[in-house]
Order: sequence, then structure tokens, then C-alpha cells
Amino acid sequence: MFNRVILIGRLTKDPEVRYAPSGLPVTSFGLAVNTRSKQGDDFKEEVLFIDCVIFGKQAESSGQYLSKGSLTLIEGRLRERKWEYEGQKRSKIEVIANNVRFLQRKEGSASEHIHDDIVPPEEITREEPF
Repeated sequence: MFNRVILIGRLTKDPEVRYAPSGLPVTSFGLAVNTRSKQGDDFKEEVLFIDCVIFGKQAESSGQYLSKGSLTLIEGRLRERKWEYEGQKRSKIEVIANNVRFLQRKEGSASEHIHDDIVPPEEITREEPF
């Protein structure tokens, strides 16, 4: 089986950094990904909102350097989480990122778009506390 996803989008809110009981950093945020398609003479834009989770050193870097609206590339895999709430079974699909690229500096910088200034450490994280 093959489970890999690559997305470029903007954060829908500031990243939330937490720490697992083992001390492993865990960062989560929402990513908005736009797709344009032509329908007749008009263009239709579809927006997907995708939850992302990052572990390890990249989780800390993401929490420090990313903020709402940041343009970001995420590479990872899809995971389904299942739980029960008030007797109802629920589930959601999220991206477990193993590589995060910052495609934009924080606002107020000399150059807004970048590809190699502020990037997280080269690390592929396979650690998951759960």
C-alpha cells in the first residue's frame, strides 16, 4: 500500500504546540488548500480545509515560525482518527506530516516569499506518541 500526500496551502489559524507525556513536541494546525477548475467560461474555486499534525523538532520549528496565513508545503501521510462522542461514532482524516517547508517569511520581513531562508531542520519524524 502507498499512503503519501503533498499539499501547499495557508494556515487557517496559529499552530498549537503541545507536548506528549514523553516530552515529544506535537504541533497541529489547519491548512486551506485551493483548487481552481474551469467550468465553461467561468472558473470555479474549491477550498479544502485539512487538519495537520507534526511531531518532533519540526513541530517546535513550525510552532515558532508559522502563523495564521503562512504559505506552507506539507509532505506526509493520511490517518483516520476514530472516537465516540455522546454515543455517536465520529471520525476524521488528518495529515501526519513528516516534512514541512516554510514558503513565506513572517510579515514585516524584507522579502515575503522564500524557499530556503527559514526552513525547518532536515528531519523525517517517524515518532508518534499514540
